[in-house]
Amino acid sequence: MHNHPIASVIDDDESVRTAMSSLVRSLDWDVRLYASAEAFLASGIASNVACIISDVQMPGMSGLDMYRHLLEMGVTQPIIFISAFASDAVRRQALDLGAMCVLTKPVDGGEVSRCLAKVGPGSASGE
Repeated sequence: MHNHPIASVIDDDESVRTAMSSLVRSLDWDVRLYASAEAFLASGIASNVACIISDVQMPGMSGLDMYRHLLEMGVTQPIIFISAFASDAVRRQALDLGAMCVLTKPVDGGEVSRCLAKVGPGSASGE
C-alpha cells in the first residue's frame, strides 16, 4: 500500500486552492486545503505534512508571519510560497526564512512539480 505525502495548501482564493489541489494530487500527493493561515494553524496538522504551499498575502495573518510562527513552535516543514506580488523584498524575506521556492501567480505547474520533487516522491534524485 502506497502512502502519499501530504501537502497543505493555504490560500484565501478558492479558485487558487482548487487549481493547486488538482495539480498537487496529480503529482501523487494528498492535499489538505485551508482558506487562511489562522485556519491552518488551528488545524494542528502542521507537523504532520510533508510540505506547505502558502500564499504570501492573505487577509489576517500573512503567509510569512504564519511560517515565522511555525518556526518559533519548532515546525520546520518545507514551504513553497506563492504570490501575485512577489517583489524582490518579499522573495528575499521568504528565502531568508527557509522557503524552498517562491513562485509567482499564475503558478506554472512545472515549477510546482520541481519544488515538490525536492521533498516528495522521487526526492532522492539528488537535486
